[in-house]
Amino acid sequence: MRLRSLFTLLFMLALSITLLFQACSSSGSTDADTITNRMATEHQTDRPVATPLASTEPAIPVSIEPVEYATVDGQPVIGYLAKPEDAAGGLPGIIAIHEWWGLNDNIKATAQRLAGEGYTVLAVDLYGGQFAEAPEQARSLMQAVMQNPEPANSNLKQAYDYLVNQQMAPTVGSIGWCFGGGWSLQTGLLLPNQLDAVVIYYGRLVTDPADLEPLQMPILGLFGATDQAIPVEQVNAFEAALDSLDKPAEIYVYENAGHAFANPSGNRYEPEAAEDAWEKTTTFFREHLQAS
Repeated sequence: MRLRSLFTLLFMLALSITLLFQACSSSGSTDADTITNRMATEHQTDRPVATPLASTEPAIPVSIEPVEYATVDGQPVIGYLAKPEDAAGGLPGIIAIHEWWGLNDNIKATAQRLAGEGYTVLAVDLYGGQFAEAPEQARSLMQAVMQNPEPANSNLKQAYDYLVNQQMAPTVGSIGWCFGGGWSLQTGLLLPNQLDAVVIYYGRLVTDPADLEPLQMPILGLFGATDQAIPVEQVNAFEAALDSLDKPAEIYVYENAGHAFANPSGNRYEPEAAEDAWEKTTTFFREHLQAS
């Protein structure tokens, strides 16, 4: 009798823990404060110095200029538009979403490098003109957006409209790193039938198949095996959810690479993984944006 009571107690305890876990995970995505804290931990000794991703010249001459592409809460939003100097007519468009440091010179340089592959690239600003020089500032800026996401949602929808209606882009993709990686996926969820390709560099993920089901575009995900902000278990769950829905997705996890291994800014750059990820990115966009 005593043994049966102990078994019953252990069973009920296990059941309670399981139900609690399910309740906490029901949204299929990591809590905003949790992901912000995890990224802050990963970046605690980091600084926004230019990496080779941002310091490599475009393949062809490119122009870049500030543009007003949206109005959010009554305020104009200024981003940077990069495209080949000899561009004639509408080119495929890319929405480039900054890492947690914000829209700094390194993101602008990376937008130019992307444009050098034959695109009109709009580097958007989700921080209202601010950018960080230290992790504490970046954490504060990221947290403000994560706790009030609606302005960012409006910002990204208008970025898409700007590329299609003002720049005459026949196809549009999105790309983002770190904080921006999660918002690249979010752009796909906001525009599930309009966006033509999504690239996610180690950003916040959604793992509930019901939330991912509307997605109609191909997805490229690039992650680090030692990333503690976006752990590989979450990446596996994301990939499994996409597979269960038969969504076209390419998911890569780089061994010995951590969070921010391919960021335009920072001192966590891993050259071998970053260069391979860039090659996969340009190939992916070429197949799904230029070939359409």
